[in-house]
Amino acid sequence: MCGHGAFGENDTIYLSVAGAVERISKLVSVRSLKQRYGGEIGDIVVGRITEVGSKRWRVDVNSRQDGVLLLSSINLPGGIQRRKLESDELQMRTFFAEGDLVFAEVQSFFADGGLSLHTRSIQYGKLRNGQLVTVFPQLVPRSRSHFHTLPCGVDIVVGVNGYIWVSKHVPAAKVEANAELIYSDKNEHISDSERETIARIANCIHLLNCLYVKITDTSIIFAYEASLPHAVKGLLTKDVATDLAHAVKARLQQQS
Repeated sequence: MCGHGAFGENDTIYLSVAGAVERISKLVSVRSLKQRYGGEIGDIVVGRITEVGSKRWRVDVNSRQDGVLLLSSINLPGGIQRRKLESDELQMRTFFAEGDLVFAEVQSFFADGGLSLHTRSIQYGKLRNGQLVTVFPQLVPRSRSHFHTLPCGVDIVVGVNGYIWVSKHVPAAKVEANAELIYSDKNEHISDSERETIARIANCIHLLNCLYVKITDTSIIFAYEASLPHAVKGLLTKDVATDLAHAVKARLQQQS
């Protein structure tokens, strides 16, 4: 059976657009690479605060509309569980201000199709100590976990909306011991070697995106290991990027 972006001819299925192939039972469809992120309940997303309003924040989630994070949908510092008061509304910019990057989950949809987000978990909150990488959302498959600590000592948050955060590793025990770190604006000290590793991982993600390779923690680790003989700034040159992408695809095929 042929779905969106596919058609049948002489018992053969052809694709009419370039993108990621999806199979649901016998139905074959294609998600265009240039298509905006649509969103589903339970999706893990990375977004940027664009506006602070009345009891809500507007969040750019790479979608057709900005997402909305309600004041009632966040954890207060220290994990306190209570109704949000007028004093909390006056302090909204101490939680999230314009330009802040957040890690959140899609909770529901509004009547106009906008996404309602929440950060009611200690693993969600403000992102620090790293850099943002933007990729095609169609290259990011949904999985059980979108937060990974790589063997090289770097944390990545893989948002299914195409925003990926690469940062210095911070032990979960440290965050749990000081819950106010969720809303901290201060980056921790990042050594030169840590900066280089973060930049190498970010460039590996860029080259996977440019050559249309599925972006998962496994493909990122394979790309990182294959990139070690090369300088960080040389990873995005055409010849090196092509060789690394072919090496990653070969290892992924062997694994499957």
